[in-house]
Amino acid sequence: MRKLLCLCLLAGSSLLAHAELRVFATVPEWAALAKEIGGSRVTVYTATHALQDPHRIEARPSLLAQARRADLLVAVGAELEAGWLPLVQRDSGNAAIQAGRPGYFEAAAQVRLLDVPAVVDRAHGDVHAAGNPHLHLDPRNVLTVGESLARRLGELDPPEAAAYQAAYRDFAGRWQAAIGRWEKQGTALRGVPVLVHHQSFVYLSHWLGMREIGMLEPKPGIEPSSGHLTALLGRQQAQPARMVLRAAYNSDAPSQWVAGKTGMPVVLLPYTVGGSPAAGDLFGLFDDTLQRLTQALR
Repeated sequence: MRKLLCLCLLAGSSLLAHAELRVFATVPEWAALAKEIGGSRVTVYTATHALQDPHRIEARPSLLAQARRADLLVAVGAELEAGWLPLVQRDSGNAAIQAGRPGYFEAAAQVRLLDVPAVVDRAHGDVHAAGNPHLHLDPRNVLTVGESLARRLGELDPPEAAAYQAAYRDFAGRWQAAIGRWEKQGTALRGVPVLVHHQSFVYLSHWLGMREIGMLEPKPGIEPSSGHLTALLGRQQAQPARMVLRAAYNSDAPSQWVAGKTGMPVVLLPYTVGGSPAAGDLFGLFDDTLQRLTQALR
């Protein structure tokens, strides 16, 4: 009996030692990165999908249940999830995923953010004090975040630390090759003036050299008004844009109105993994984004 008990305990400890890390990712892009690096060593739950505005999510009981069991919370940060994630963290009762703990990871803390405001004034709209949080649309940021994420996974799961590093190196090699391909494909986009629905594409524009000359929203996070769109249209004569960019979760009415008045194409970009049928993973996200942008120039 004693021998059988010892064998059961050993078996249980072995299973525990090799248990998958449970990752709670707030958005699809960082969920996809966790899967690339973690592979079969992680189970990833994604709190949002591509057709949801990640700023505006309800802290549903299903989110609380998943957060309660998580070993690692991977968030965007920079206040993107400020309206719902703190509530999920608090009500989950999971001490491991609170800010400042090893089980809490912010992508925004790993890179230099763009659009950091000199003065934070909510009268200017949905302004993020730390900077623009849509950082994943510069693929170089994905590489930087991945390096830090692989290290954090190894810290939480020391026996598999070397495996996480190896998986990251494999991903990084494939990703760097893809960046070269995407940058060559996007050469024609350099200097192209565009309108955007929301400031979702700042990092994409910065990376490819596009010029954002107007935003359909009068202020970040404020729905486009007819007066603002009319004024924006008036400026087109002096400074014409070549296309209007919107994310999968943005309303199509404002961009279609502008397109109808000007004849310029509206480019619906996937924005994140799952935002289009072709954007099934991180590589597909950028493949499809570049294809849609370059086709709009023709």
